[in-house]
Amino acid sequence: MEHRITILMTEFVTHDVKRFIVKKPETFSFTAGQGVELAIDEKEWREEGRPFTPTSLASDKVLEFTIKRYPDHKGVTDRLHCLKPGDSLLMSDPFGTISYKGAGVFIGAGAGITPFLAIFRQLAADKAIARQALIFSNKTPADVICEKELRFYFNSRGHFICTRESGPGYEKERINRNYLEKILPDTSRYVYVCGPDKFVEDITAMVKELGVEAEALVFEE
Repeated sequence: MEHRITILMTEFVTHDVKRFIVKKPETFSFTAGQGVELAIDEKEWREEGRPFTPTSLASDKVLEFTIKRYPDHKGVTDRLHCLKPGDSLLMSDPFGTISYKGAGVFIGAGAGITPFLAIFRQLAADKAIARQALIFSNKTPADVICEKELRFYFNSRGHFICTRESGPGYEKERINRNYLEKILPDTSRYVYVCGPDKFVEDITAMVKELGVEAEALVFEE
């Protein structure tokens, strides 16, 4: 790993998602949407690197990571959620194929929203967020990461779907071809997709069927 970084603070974003604010190395820079590999700087964890995405602005003086805990795995995210300010992480240089190409529709599921957060924040700072739309799928309303912020950015252009348990302000359905046909009347725009592998595979196949060109699809390859 190229960088050793120190945790400055942590706080819960949802019941199982925490934001980590860490010291930013002077030599580090990234493009919104790129990821890094993080490992816990402890003997038994240093070889257990996992990919995560900075969710802060590239110009910020600190780095933020927004990380969901998977306690059933008893792995890296479970241990990460136990760390405190002053603890250290090891971090690689940035990598990845997700970046902002132009106005479009962002489609995310669960923690798959995290590569988009830095993009949204930069677009908001550039006063370009009004040209974008969002489809965000979760199991329940309690699982929605940064919901207030996302609703502020997208207003009526934000579609919040809950597949297991719904409520006012949420659409209770699954993203299928018919749903995408309603939301994507203009197939000439970019489509950004991030989530579990099967989700990305299914969504990219459906939007291609609807006429979105492969060159207009942005996802982690």
